[in-house]
Amino acid sequence: MSKRVTKITKQDIIDILQSPEMQQSKNYVQHGSVSVYSHSVAVAEHSYKMAKSLEKLGIMFNLKSLVRGALLHDFFQYDWHDDWDLLHGWKHPRLALKNAHKQFNLTMRERDIIRKHMWPMTLLNFPTCREAWLVCFADKYCSLLETFKIYKYDYHEKEGVLS
Repeated sequence: MSKRVTKITKQDIIDILQSPEMQQSKNYVQHGSVSVYSHSVAVAEHSYKMAKSLEKLGIMFNLKSLVRGALLHDFFQYDWHDDWDLLHGWKHPRLALKNAHKQFNLTMRERDIIRKHMWPMTLLNFPTCREAWLVCFADKYCSLLETFKIYKYDYHEKEGVLS
């Protein structure tokens, strides 16, 4: 059984949040009018909140890997609307993993989260750890909220769970 990290600090994610590539993602649209940066932070925050709720039921998570993987799940570093790539949904997890792997020291759990967050669209790449399942669910939830403009968030200045 792998180690479960039940706390996360700003120091665990500052390298990601302050990286030039992550900062650049504020300029790329993800869903609706929400930036890739805001989407990624929202997915991380929703994943974290769900994990904390599930921990009350005795289901434990490696919170550091959960949040780092969630922040990097869409680290593909381009605006996919520019060329309107119809295969973006299938291709971007692999590209996000490649980019994240070049820049950060990733755990196996973080790799699983990034590579498999688009399941079931990427049918054969289903998540193999509970952190990846949670991020997969949070990503779908946030994507629906953003696409249908149910609510908006902007993490350029927002203080939240990850601050």
